[in-house]
Amino acid sequence: MTVPRSFVVGCGLGSARKGLPAMELSNKTARQLFAEIREKPTRARFGFGRKPALVNIDLQKAYTAVGEFATAYETDPRQLAYVNELAELARGKGLPVVWTYVAYMDSGEDCGVWGTRSNTPDSLQNIKVGSRRSEFDDRLCIDSRRDIIMNKRMASAFHETNLASLLTFHRCDTLIVTGGSTSGCVRATVVDSLSHSYRTIVPEECVADKHESPHFANLYDMAVKYADVVPVAEVITYLRAYEGPN
Repeated sequence: MTVPRSFVVGCGLGSARKGLPAMELSNKTARQLFAEIREKPTRARFGFGRKPALVNIDLQKAYTAVGEFATAYETDPRQLAYVNELAELARGKGLPVVWTYVAYMDSGEDCGVWGTRSNTPDSLQNIKVGSRRSEFDDRLCIDSRRDIIMNKRMASAFHETNLASLLTFHRCDTLIVTGGSTSGCVRATVVDSLSHSYRTIVPEECVADKHESPHFANLYDMAVKYADVVPVAEVITYLRAYEGPN
């Protein structure tokens, strides 16, 4: 079958045939690329809106108890301390504070096809409801009477949860997203947040990943496309000064 030339050019193959690269090449690391975009942003910021909510993604022992679970990781040693500070400030301003975690039935069937690629004690679908892997990290300061706890099953905090309706009820237009992993559930939540037209803020020190390459690659990608990736000090300053919508 002959492919029309217009289709080839439209797919970006025409330039490759002329000896031009199909995509930009670089020998820089993901860390270096993110450092460059942080130093010299190529896009305007979304900025904070009228009312934010704090959404903390999967800060549970399966992912934070380094040395106990193979799936755990740490990027910034002060991550959880910063998250606690953000949560305390948000509560003090009457803002929603959401904590998500993943945990599944004994059968693991509620993990769906996501849980079919492996079946070891460390596998995702084997984070069982009520297990130690499903527990929030002991270092977190969670107000169990006031904060919102969500058991999600998939990557995004929006997928088949009541997060969107909760944000509508509170009239929030901005999400501050922390947690892990940067390349997994944080990114998925950030993309969905933008898709729901929320201004989305990612405090850099408050997200973590297993390896620096996906961590910084996804910080770069989120900063260019989906969110404002900013120092946590900037978010702390904002929350301290926040006075609520007029």
